[in-house]
Amino acid sequence: MGCVLSTLLPCCCSDSDEDDDEGTAPSGPRGNYTAGQQRVTIQPRYQNAGRQQQEKCYDPKDSTLRFVNRKDELDFCCEDFKSRRALMSCGHAVTPMSLSAWCRRLLDKEGACKFICGMHGCNVEWPYEEVCKMALLTPSEREYFEKKMFLNVKNPMGAKSCPGCKSLVMREDHTDMSVQCTVCTENKGRTYAFCWQCLRECEAGIQLRDRCENDGCENTQLTTLRICPDITFRDVRGVTGCPSIRACPKCGELVEHDNTNCKNIVCPRCKVEFCFVCLKRTVHCLKTSKHYIQCSSGVAPRQTSIPAWNRK
Repeated sequence: MGCVLSTLLPCCCSDSDEDDDEGTAPSGPRGNYTAGQQRVTIQPRYQNAGRQQQEKCYDPKDSTLRFVNRKDELDFCCEDFKSRRALMSCGHAVTPMSLSAWCRRLLDKEGACKFICGMHGCNVEWPYEEVCKMALLTPSEREYFEKKMFLNVKNPMGAKSCPGCKSLVMREDHTDMSVQCTVCTENKGRTYAFCWQCLRECEAGIQLRDRCENDGCENTQLTTLRICPDITFRDVRGVTGCPSIRACPKCGELVEHDNTNCKNIVCPRCKVEFCFVCLKRTVHCLKTSKHYIQCSSGVAPRQTSIPAWNRK
């Protein structure tokens, strides 16, 4: 059921037993940002069942960028983009594609109107001008970003537009992809529902967990959880068969461990600290285990559903 509105990351390894679920991580380092003109190199990239996409790459001769020989820290879905890595003002390494994808996620999935670094413990807000430069946004991408930023300011609660009447609708049950529009239901004289994921009409009265019956409706987060490779921890002993990407057990945000330090991580979205191996809150995991050894309950299996974040 929907409610129509209007037609308008690794932890600090503390052994404390306090369950501080909402604690925030410290801010990351800030750097300098220099504006400048860039040339955009395009490389073909193949994704999503053979559909060809164009990969944006930095110009290696651009002296306004700070290139580093590090992994792409925003490549949460292991896309392995080909561009050289460059530093954002917060000090984290990105490629144009990973930065574009993260910022689109903030706009499309989180309803954000600001751009915050996605690395755990880093709450740095990037200026829009920096995002444009570092993501190599095309004119059409800039137009889309600016439109979404404007709409998200007007719609801070994460409502979506009904495909039938364009009314803004809030999803009351965050575990159900099927959302009923009361305006369309009254206008059409029958129950009208649409899929929250693909934004197309779907069969009413049936609870949808992961997808609807429409062709092409796919939960890409579940696909990522299913196909991501296992992680090899550098410092944690005795752990094998642990997926490299997990959904936060509180809010469902996909997070990736960088394989260093302890097994616990802080979610960049809800700031909850949990064990990447057993998926328990850190305070509960540490009752029977330690930071750098296998959990007493073993490795939690690959997740087959995305936890819904109840903000109430």
